[in-house]
Amino acid sequence: MEIISLPIEVDYTKVDSKYRLVIIASQRARQLMEGVRPILQTRHTKASTIALEEVLEGELEVLYGKDAKLAQREAKRLREEMRSRQLLTEREEELASEIRKDLSVYLEESKRREEIAPEPAEPAGTAETAEPDKEE
Repeated sequence: MEIISLPIEVDYTKVDSKYRLVIIASQRARQLMEGVRPILQTRHTKASTIALEEVLEGELEVLYGKDAKLAQREAKRLREEMRSRQLLTEREEELASEIRKDLSVYLEESKRREEIAPEPAEPAGTAETAEPDKEE
């Protein structure tokens, strides 16, 4: 089927009106422009034409009414969950970076103290030259 030719033949069992067809195709075109891969292999390159072809071929699942509202809520919940995970991961990375920084400062200070402080001398009388015990 050639999409560019007019009038477009719409299967009203898949899409209830030409207005809904336009809305669905525009939403799908936006997804394609944002980087989502096309469902169909097509010779067309424009996102709007690819989206229209996908809708007309019945490759997209179209939800209406309560099903659509439930799907929107679920998608919103998943986006928020993904965003909170991303924020949590970013915060964990920040904390790990701060800990590494603090530890490096501590280790540098410890090395400096070891270099500056002389090694303790052995106490007198503990060397091997100490007097032997006298027998009685």
